[in-house]
Amino acid sequence: MDRLKRYREIVQEVLREYHQLNEKSGSTIESALAFDEVQDQYLLVLMGWHKDERIKSVMIHIRLKDDKIWIEEDWTEDGVATDLLQKGILREEIVLAFHPPHVRQYTEFAPQVA
Repeated sequence: MDRLKRYREIVQEVLREYHQLNEKSGSTIESALAFDEVQDQYLLVLMGWHKDERIKSVMIHIRLKDDKIWIEEDWTEDGVATDLLQKGILREEIVLAFHPPHVRQYTEFAPQVA
């Protein structure tokens, strides 16, 4: 299987697992998945109401770029990178894009600065 296809399948699988967890939790906050295989953008969005407060946020945003998995947004407890590692993605294939470029070199993951 080529790398890009493998990345797409694993990223979608991980996001579906988070979506199913939210559905099973009984939360009043809904989750929705958005997968764009043309632009290689993958999102898990939360929306709903908590009392009188509107909840609408991106919980996870991952994109595939330059043969890497770029984690743009991650509000999960343990980090979505952990889930990707457990599915066989290597550390050097993951960019923690939510960190500034000059900080990425100090993480355990790919230090892409572009």
